[in-house]
Parts: sequence; structure tokens; C-alpha cells
Amino acid sequence: MRKAILNGKRMISREVAHAYLKRKLSFPDYYGRNLDALWDLLTTIHEPIEIRIFNRESIIEKMGEYGERLLSTIDEASEENPRITVRYCN
Repeated sequence: MRKAILNGKRMISREVAHAYLKRKLSFPDYYGRNLDALWDLLTTIHEPIEIRIFNRESIIEKMGEYGERLLSTIDEASEENPRITVRYCN
């Protein structure tokens, strides 16, 4: 199982967060860098992946409601796609 470790302190804006997610999750160049594109790619992952998210509170602190929606998108995609496991770490 592949593991992707995400540090919430690195996600300081929408643009930075999507560039970071693209790199850490090995998304293709056509990744649209928005929540719909994030959903689309996460729900079509075919290999098992564990996504560990550190400093969750920092994402919400820096991006507010958008940060909450980003985390919800990841959580909901993991419910839709059984190949994704999400773990929140301190």
C-alpha cells in the first residue's frame, strides 16, 4: 500500500494546497486544482493508498471554510473509494 503524508502547515492557500496535493498524491498534469478535480481523481484511484494528514487544524486556520471543504472532499472520497484510507495524526 502506498502512503502519502500531508502536512497541513504546508497548505497555506488554495493555490499552494492544490500544488502540494498534486505533488504528494502524484496527480497528473491535467489535475484541475479545485475541489471537483480533487474528488474526481481521488474517487478513481485504483491502487490502495493511505493518506496521513498531520496538522489538520492548520489547514482550517489558514484557509477557513475552504480548508474545511477540502478536508471534507478527501474524507467523502475515501468513503466512496474503498482503496483510500485517511488517517489524521498529531
